[in-house]
Amino acid sequence: MEFAELTEAIEKMKVVDSHAHSIVPLDSSFGFINSLSEATGDALSFAPYSLSFKRNLREIAEFYGTESSLDAVEQYRRLSGLQAISSKCFKAAGISTILIDDGLKLDKKHDIQWHKNFVPFVGRILRIESLAEEILNGEMPDGSTWTLDAFTETFLKSLRSVANEIVGLKSIAAYRSGLEINPHVTREDAEIGLSEVLQRGKPVRITNKSLIDHIFIHGLEVARQFDLPLQLHTGFRDKDLDLQLANPVHLRTLLEDKRFSGCRIVLLHASYPFSKEASYLASIYPQVYLDFGLAIPKLSFHGMISSVKELLELAPIKKVMFSTDAVATPETYYLGAKRAREVVFSVLRDSCIDHDLSITEAIEASKDIFSQTAIQLYKINIGKELVGLKASKSPSYVIGTNVPEHSVSFVRILWADASGQHRCRVVPKKRFNDVVRKNGVGLTFACMAMSSAVDGPADETNLTGTGEIRLMPDLSTWREIPWKKQEEMVLADKHLKPGDAWEYCPREALRRVSKVLKDEFNLVMNAGFENEFYLLKKLEREGKEEWVPIDSKPYCSSSGFDAISTLFQEIVAALNSLNVAVEQMHAEAGNGQYEMALGYTACTYAADNLIFTREVVRAIANKHGLLATFVPKYALDDIGSGSHVHLSLWQNGQNVFQASDASSQHGMSKVGEEFMAGVLYHLPSILAFTAPLPNSYDRIQPNTWSGAYQCWGKENREAPLRIACPPGIPNGFVSNFEIKSFDGCANPHLGLAAIVAAGIDGLRRHLHLPQPIDANPATLEGKLPRLPKSLSESLEGLQKDNVLKELIGGKLVVAITGVRKAEIEYYSKNKEAYKQLIHRY
Repeated sequence: MEFAELTEAIEKMKVVDSHAHSIVPLDSSFGFINSLSEATGDALSFAPYSLSFKRNLREIAEFYGTESSLDAVEQYRRLSGLQAISSKCFKAAGISTILIDDGLKLDKKHDIQWHKNFVPFVGRILRIESLAEEILNGEMPDGSTWTLDAFTETFLKSLRSVANEIVGLKSIAAYRSGLEINPHVTREDAEIGLSEVLQRGKPVRITNKSLIDHIFIHGLEVARQFDLPLQLHTGFRDKDLDLQLANPVHLRTLLEDKRFSGCRIVLLHASYPFSKEASYLASIYPQVYLDFGLAIPKLSFHGMISSVKELLELAPIKKVMFSTDAVATPETYYLGAKRAREVVFSVLRDSCIDHDLSITEAIEASKDIFSQTAIQLYKINIGKELVGLKASKSPSYVIGTNVPEHSVSFVRILWADASGQHRCRVVPKKRFNDVVRKNGVGLTFACMAMSSAVDGPADETNLTGTGEIRLMPDLSTWREIPWKKQEEMVLADKHLKPGDAWEYCPREALRRVSKVLKDEFNLVMNAGFENEFYLLKKLEREGKEEWVPIDSKPYCSSSGFDAISTLFQEIVAALNSLNVAVEQMHAEAGNGQYEMALGYTACTYAADNLIFTREVVRAIANKHGLLATFVPKYALDDIGSGSHVHLSLWQNGQNVFQASDASSQHGMSKVGEEFMAGVLYHLPSILAFTAPLPNSYDRIQPNTWSGAYQCWGKENREAPLRIACPPGIPNGFVSNFEIKSFDGCANPHLGLAAIVAAGIDGLRRHLHLPQPIDANPATLEGKLPRLPKSLSESLEGLQKDNVLKELIGGKLVVAITGVRKAEIEYYSKNKEAYKQLIHRY
């Protein structure tokens, strides 16, 4: 078997070094010998007798043309100067990109910018424990002692302020307290930990496990918010750590926490000597990636090959990455890259000999390991000339590498308005990077005053074409568009100026009420949406265009799903690429109607995910010549479409909607009942947000499972509020409740904001639920209040609802009221106009 092609590919490849550290001047107290060993103090005197030290010193001496001695190499370094040896080492290493963790304390270390003299791209990895210590070493603004709340707020603010300037986060929890991280660390334990750390005086060194866990979990929340990978030290290093606690298997509790299932975690250093354990974790957890820096070149040659082989025994190749873990000297970058090429070649060659891989597959694997996986994971925007990729085989995630020279990449800046319509501004990628990501794009005040019928400001909204806001991209929602390979999209917040939120912004309204829920009750509302929609095909009849259902198959029929299963495969794949979880789907009762249920998450993310889902479904349907519509009542003689939402309350990572014991009357907690009672009480006015069009009330009718009466029930699908006991929940307990009177024309952020506001009122007033309705409410006519039969009625309820006005914002409610009045007027005068809504929703 010939390996010349594999050898050439690996030798000529420009590599991405995804984890390294700063270089220091020649006069730094961090000596050259320290960079060649993990030993410190007296143990360093034995370092020259290790296999890796002897080999690495000999190779540096050969590279410099000196005698193979420490003195000779150090003399060459002094005579040549740092600039010259850095240029020589980086050129020989063939490194295109380095990602630097600058949190390691090194005497006189050079800053990130300095390293750009030697490679085209340098990114920063922010070490969260170093940031926390820097904060605690400072003073509170008023000179008082740090409290946990003040520290946490400052820590999160500091992280978020630089999140758009870094490529990832890093934690050294393994050094300090081990990897058995408690994702549900209590506030009380974290406060005790902070007090203990502060009592030791300055400089602060955080070693208390509870405080470290608190910092880690909040860092992970920011990583999730801004879609940043988090690198995690695992396995060996210096004597600071307890090696047994650095075994990555300790992370399983964290990895199985659904809050962080979308957070990508990179296990560093091949987790040596726990390489097999790391490989296992990467094989079963989609969010786990592996990095073998430090193991190469600090182990013996046999040890390096063994560790990389062990990583690849179970782990997907596309999850294994190269780095040098270089520290202090340019020689460590050279050694790491040189040795990694040799080791990876040896491992891939053996895989070919053993028939695990073909030569072609081995070459593709080397590209993944040395560059492509890191480019995708860390969102490194570099061209093909820097990573040695051929245009015909370039990955789709490197923007611009698989399109003609004259092509331009676009970024769509998305928002949903007061009438629930999705809108976007589109800018070229270069302008987005140069201007828009920090300054936004201009947009008229009228953007929050438009109805579903007229693209102009409605009366009585107090918003006109005079005045301008800034659409500010929320970079945590940045996504590559799966169906448009050279386009990206990002959700936007509305600001008066960058950093100053506009009071009419729906996303800000949801954040605002969610903060009240968190601050007053330490609660987070999770949400998961069910999406019902019709798939329509175009017919030409007598010269007129008609859109008709693609089939007439019955509810939950296999034949109904067979017809569009390939379409759903494409939809679900696209949603997976956007980190939107799909739980199930089926054919619904209407002709050509389908339902797709999403996984639950914190309500702010759930609302974002719903917008992405609608975008995906409509775009991929359109790609196949179909029209997907989420309109509540596409045809008045057929079943309506809802966007039912399932809601639960969480506290410190635990679902507290569910009762703690079987003595509860309805299987829900007191907190859950009070929250749900508030929602039931305010439901008539909530409908002004969740059922925003006159057409919405054509759907909310008795005997249609849409919830037409103001009541609640246990697994009663005719009730607008239904408590649920899904599979996996013990009998007699409930995990969440469902709201059925929510449809696909609602702005999800506004709808959820109204629900949270109502729930807060229920908690504040300790409201109680009436008895559940276990029969069809329509059979109890006259005994139950009917929910609003029209948008006019729900609007009357909203105008009297001071609680929702106060919590959501008076001016925003005025604007929404004005838009709703415009909807009522237009559709009352144009009875057939609802048929055109399929093109807007």
